[in-house]
Amino acid sequence: MIDRFSNKVISRLTLYHCVLVDFIEQGIEHVSSMKLSQLLNVDDSQIRKDIKLLDYKGKCKVGYSVKELKEVIEHKLTFSKNKDVFIVGAGNLGLALAKNDNFAYYGFNVLALFDSNDLKTGISIDEKQIFHISKLPDLTERLGVKIAILTVPHNQAQKVADFLINSGIKYIWNFTQCILDVPDDIHVWNENLIGHFLQLTIDDTGIES
Repeated sequence: MIDRFSNKVISRLTLYHCVLVDFIEQGIEHVSSMKLSQLLNVDDSQIRKDIKLLDYKGKCKVGYSVKELKEVIEHKLTFSKNKDVFIVGAGNLGLALAKNDNFAYYGFNVLALFDSNDLKTGISIDEKQIFHISKLPDLTERLGVKIAILTVPHNQAQKVADFLINSGIKYIWNFTQCILDVPDDIHVWNENLIGHFLQLTIDDTGIES
């Protein structure tokens, strides 16, 4: 179901979902595309197009039901479907992601972490054990895991990605600054942390997107 949406649409839908969760906590029952536009700095016509892709309609002069729209987004983006995940790279970023409780809300179940440092193996982070990277192929096969979050150093990223692919991983969430060279049947999502930060720091006289 989720494959019908582009990455940009998925990114915007998750933003809408975050706002809707806050609205529910505030007791707000309806929201307009204009209100979402003002909060997220996304054109209201784009918001209407995105919501139309969900096969969901609001009511004239009332707007969208916050509860219904939230549930539709969760269904279309398969939040309720558990997706087992490995984190590869138990450095500061990998450990921080392992402690992130939000993953479970969106259906991501982090089973374990992997690292090449023998001093880290055997340690548990929030009940998630760190295994030596050599154990990954066996555990991938036995547990049927297809998704890996890659948080290794830049100069190791391609080598580790090749290892993940050969081990049966089909989806890589790439937190490194390396652009990975992968086969056509492997899906990579590049998380550009530096680029996102720079977008916040460029002033009105800087570079525009």
